[in-house]
Amino acid sequence: MKQVRIGLVQMSCTPDKAANIAKALEKTREAAQKGAQIVCLQELFASLYFCDVENYANFQLAEPIPGPTTEQFQALAKEQGIVIIASLFEKRTAGVYHNTTAVIDADGSYVGKYRKMHIPDDPGYYEKFYFTPGDLGYKVFQTQFGKVGVLICWDQWYPEAARITALMGAEILFYPTAIGWALSQTAEVNQDQYSAWQTIQRSHAIANGIPVVSVNRVGREGDMLFWGGSFVANAYGKVLYQASHDQEEVHVQTIDLDQSDYYRTHWPFLRDRRIDSYDLLTKRFLD
Repeated sequence: MKQVRIGLVQMSCTPDKAANIAKALEKTREAAQKGAQIVCLQELFASLYFCDVENYANFQLAEPIPGPTTEQFQALAKEQGIVIIASLFEKRTAGVYHNTTAVIDADGSYVGKYRKMHIPDDPGYYEKFYFTPGDLGYKVFQTQFGKVGVLICWDQWYPEAARITALMGAEILFYPTAIGWALSQTAEVNQDQYSAWQTIQRSHAIANGIPVVSVNRVGREGDMLFWGGSFVANAYGKVLYQASHDQEEVHVQTIDLDQSDYYRTHWPFLRDRRIDSYDLLTKRFLD
């Protein structure tokens, strides 16, 4: 069996960027010491989730990628011999910013980055104010411990993104995430939303026959209570691990990459795709 140990770092954040980065480094090290080979951090872990407001001052949180924060994680990756998936606010040039995830290999080398493709604009999630849509396309990264596909938060609602990344050869699909409940919502609505969020990602695992790892933040920020609930699903969509909704957690989960071959052989969705019939997917809507 080709097994790999996945580390998930679910944490809360403060207005202090340096403190958040230090905490993320510490918890990543903790995951490595627990045996993790690939460690994934949550979306925009270096700050509070600033997209709840449209404030020009928040652009000061951005930095180049690679840059000072990736350099710190590169040093840690080399020291611990781990792959790190780190989601950051990227300043590409004056006036052009992206929601970006860097991938660092186990020797400390910078492998590359993925820029978030789907950018939401909803109450509490005003990301279009800050982020230029990704222009690198969907990405897969060859690392020492496997070929990883990375998408970011809002991307997780789109089966097309998961499918394309899987077709590019991803062995595991990672979703750094920042999503929460509005404080005004009822417990029933909260549960429905979490269930939908997890279900859509588990469906990507099933449809593509690869494990899915989703890492979210916790804690109250403004009028939002981030719901945590980070989880790992295997190639059958079975939940192997689910974090709490309100606690910081560092967890290491072993997954079997060879299971994908078994699963795809017995449920051959990729074999039976009718690619000749999918042209209409490029239309916005069929009037």
